Formats: sequence, C-alpha cells, structure tokens
Amino acid sequence: MDIAKPVGRYMAMIVLAAALLAFLIPDTGLWISTGWIDYLLMIVMFGMGLTIKLSDFKVVFTRPRDVLIGCIAQFTVMPLVAYALSVAFGLEAGLMAGVILVGCCPGGTASNVISYFAKGDVALSVGMTAVNTLLAPLVTPFLVFLALNESVDVDTAGMFLSMVKVVLAPLVLGFAITYLRPEVTDRASGVLPLISVAAIALIVMCVISHSVDRIVSCGATVFAVVILHNLTGYAAGYGISVLAGMEGARRRTLSIEVGMQNSGLATSLAATSFPSLAMATVPGAIFSVWHNISGAILAGFFARKGEERGLGRSSEREGLARRSSLQSLSWFYP
Repeated sequence: MDIAKPVGRYMAMIVLAAALLAFLIPDTGLWISTGWIDYLLMIVMFGMGLTIKLSDFKVVFTRPRDVLIGCIAQFTVMPLVAYALSVAFGLEAGLMAGVILVGCCPGGTASNVISYFAKGDVALSVGMTAVNTLLAPLVTPFLVFLALNESVDVDTAGMFLSMVKVVLAPLVLGFAITYLRPEVTDRASGVLPLISVAAIALIVMCVISHSVDRIVSCGATVFAVVILHNLTGYAAGYGISVLAGMEGARRRTLSIEVGMQNSGLATSLAATSFPSLAMATVPGAIFSVWHNISGAILAGFFARKGEERGLGRSSEREGLARRSSLQSLSWFYP
C-alpha cells in the first residue's frame, strides 16, 4: 500500500498531535533521549538525499537568476527577522539562540510539497532547497556567529562539523544510492514517508516533553515570535519576488521557500551547539509544528487565487510537468 499521499496530506496534523500529546502528557515523550535528535534528523536528511536527482539541479543552470535570488533571500530575510524579533521581544539567551538558529537554517523540504499544492514552480522549489541545503554547512555557522557572538559563545567549527555529519553525509549517501542503485530507492519509497514523519514527530515530542515547564514559563512570547517569524518570511519572500519581476508561480514558490525552514535541523544544532542553553531547542520544535499548519493554509489560499485567475485551467503539459517535478518528493519532511 502506498502511504506517501496520506502521510503527506495529514503531516501537519500528525506533528500537531505529537506536540499536543507531549505537552499535555510529558511522560509520553520522556523516553526519547535528547541524544537521539541527531540520529533522527540524519534519517530525515538521508530520505531527502534519496529524493534528489541530477535533474533537480537543471534549474540552477537554466534559471540561475531565480535560484540566486532565492538563496540570497533565504539567508538574509530569515536571519535578519529572527534577530529583530529576538531583540524586540527581549528574549533570553536560550530562546534567542533557538530563534536565530531557525532563521539561519536552509529551507525545509516540506516547502517542495507545499509549493506543489500552491500551484507554484516545483522545479524551482526543489532546486532552491537542494542548493540551500548544500550551502548550509558553511553559511549557517557563519550567520549564527554574526548574530550571537556578542551574547553567547558560538563554536562555529563544531557547528560546521555537526552539520557535515547530520546534514551533508546522509544527504550525499542518499543521493549516491539513488544515482547508483535507483531500484533500491523505488523499493523503499512506500515505507520511507512513514519513517521520515515518525522521525520528525519523535524530535518534536522529545523537545516538548523535556521542556514543558520552560515552555509554560515563557508564556505566549515564544509562540508569538515563531508565528511572526514564519509569516514575515512568507510576506518578504513574496515581496522580493514581485520586486524581482517574477510571475505568479515563482512568486508563490519564493514566498513558501523563504518562510518555511528546516526547523528540525535548528533543533538538532541547538541541542549539540548550545547544550547549556536549555530553551534553545524550543523555537525549532514549535516552528516544526507551526510552519506545516501555516504552509498548508497558505497553499490552499494560493491555489484558490490561482484558480480564480484561470491558473487552474493550465494545459495538460504543464500539469504533467508539475507532477513530474514532484514525483521524487512525495515524502513530506518538516
């Protein structure tokens, strides 16, 4: 039985249910050691690697301007917004570190599926996510250092090595398997969605179960910051695409790519890079839940607007192209 579609369709609800369960009954997640977070994320990144094909990088060479604009927007808008919100809300060091980490991470791969449902440019979304993720081991530690070096001790070398281990190595391994042994990926495609969703749900449960008291103590502040961060990213991404002269599908894609982050990676980096800052893992966990919900809502809004403007009557060739771009990304990762 192919479970990719139902898992993708109900991803937001699955993660939300895991978060609520961990918050209301912390014992349900206390058995998950915080030391498992890296390994769980490695599973997710390995799955992402299995979805990447050489053809996904075609957009980098055929439309380098679009990809460049997307990469620059990704690594400027979200870090700057994260820093501004942290200062404006007077966040303590741990929460500030967590919010900054979310902002400095690459886009989340869930953005590819959301772009598809939003009638966006899926090829551009996939290409941007792949490029941003490959750049992240170098760019993310540098940006975190710029934002936090005056307030906390940032081990940029350690963060780089952690990202190579958690992001780059499993990503490259998955890509190599798909390239060399595509039949292995085909056989595994039916079960990998469940594994990946389970991994991210366990990360969220682990962080929330171990942080319930601290989440309650910080009140609505961290939720407000996370929501504003995400929504500002959507708005800024769309605004930049308009200024850059992009058309409708690419506007929707850039909005989604900028607003949705690899918050699972932010949570992992918070646990390994700032172990003395107990609250640093919380923003990433909350973002993992929230951006799946907001992304699904935004996709529905964009899709309706597209249909109102006649985009729902796209040619059969365009429809096939969009579905082809998404074939290898039918797994929904936060």
